[in-house]
Amino acid sequence: MNIQRMRFDHPDAVKLNDQVQLEYAARYGDEGDVTPLDPLMFAPPRGLYLLAYDGLGRPVATGGWRTQDENAEGYANGDAEIKRIYVVPEARGLGLARRVLAALEEDARTAGRTRMVLETGTAQPEAIALYASSGYEPCAKFGHYRAHENSRCFAKPLTRH
Repeated sequence: MNIQRMRFDHPDAVKLNDQVQLEYAARYGDEGDVTPLDPLMFAPPRGLYLLAYDGLGRPVATGGWRTQDENAEGYANGDAEIKRIYVVPEARGLGLARRVLAALEEDARTAGRTRMVLETGTAQPEAIALYASSGYEPCAKFGHYRAHENSRCFAKPLTRH
């Protein structure tokens, strides 16, 4: 797999974002994730967006992080928030989400962020299992869905290796 830095509004990123939104809508019976996102949120050094391509040049996985600091939505200074980790169904089980997650953590650490945080939901047990097995622990709720019953928030310190 070829993992590349990409803009959040790149056509391949938009394509996979549209696909993940359809999956969210199907799993939760709603319109998908309506968290306000701007492509500039993922621009280095305050964020990063990655796309993974298969051997035929097809986009098959994605993920990003964006800077967060203390605010009314429950974030803390030094936070880096994971958004849109997604693997197309035909490429699942190959370890792509784990590779994207590791690359995002390393980039956020290099950018000086001290904690990686993410929000997912109860209808995404695969995501919860990935994060738990990658050292993430439940934390106080934050972000757009912090008041939603099905929301689950996780955090992991970004310690230096």
